Amino acid sequence: MFNKIFYKLFNKRLNKLFNQKFTIKLTATLLLVSQVSVAQTQLDVEQASRSVSGLKNNVVEREKTNLNPKEQVKISQRTLAFKGMSRPEVSYARQQKATSNLLTSALSQNVEYDAGSYHSFSIYSGYSELILDIDEDGYYQSFSVTFDADILSSMANEQAVVYADLYLSQNGGPWVLYFSSDDFVITGEDSEDEFEVVTQLDSGYVADHYDVLIDLYEVGFSAVVATYSANNTNALYALPLESSDYDPEYIAVEYYDEHSGGSSWLLFGALLALVYRYCLVKFG
Repeated sequence: MFNKIFYKLFNKRLNKLFNQKFTIKLTATLLLVSQVSVAQTQLDVEQASRSVSGLKNNVVEREKTNLNPKEQVKISQRTLAFKGMSRPEVSYARQQKATSNLLTSALSQNVEYDAGSYHSFSIYSGYSELILDIDEDGYYQSFSVTFDADILSSMANEQAVVYADLYLSQNGGPWVLYFSSDDFVITGEDSEDEFEVVTQLDSGYVADHYDVLIDLYEVGFSAVVATYSANNTNALYALPLESSDYDPEYIAVEYYDEHSGGSSWLLFGALLALVYRYCLVKFG
């Protein structure tokens, strides 16, 4: 009889202990899986941004400060085609497109892709400007990048039609395309043709440091003709950025206590009661 009772109690205790351990392990496993799922979800969040661009003298201050999140900015087909792709992917896609265009131009005798129109280029300088940080945490949701591309030629005032790809690298990660410009004209080594891109990060960019890279192309050719990046200047290195969904606007709320007078009298009464009790205890 005693052995049966002991056996029952032992089994009950053992089952309870097993269930507790199993529950703890199951809970830990579920927490781990949920953390992995959340991390995967964060990685899959689409990065959204909008940019306006043009010769620096033509990009007015209003465009820098009034890129309203709800404002519809026309996005070029060039940007839509490759935005969000890595730099090697963009390079491969442009080569494929150029090959197709060459075949088409050969059939139509289009001279746009004639190798004889090729120039030599360099990007003389590039820098950034941090524009808007609503919550004042040191990370900006809008910024601009300005660069001066030149033609290396013995001919004065030689001109060429070019465009640029701009990339961001988060904390040393891969270069991801965030903007492709429309075609623009540069003249020799003229400093008056500086090109500026103003960008508003809308979503998907966590607060971190981002490097900038600029690839320059001559229209009609698939190869990059000049590159300028954080490797060339600290002005494009480790920009403190975040998208607007991580940069909330704080609204100050003022609270007025209409019963502050009554509260003061209650506090005064409580102090008097404490003094009275102290006197009773002290002096009997």
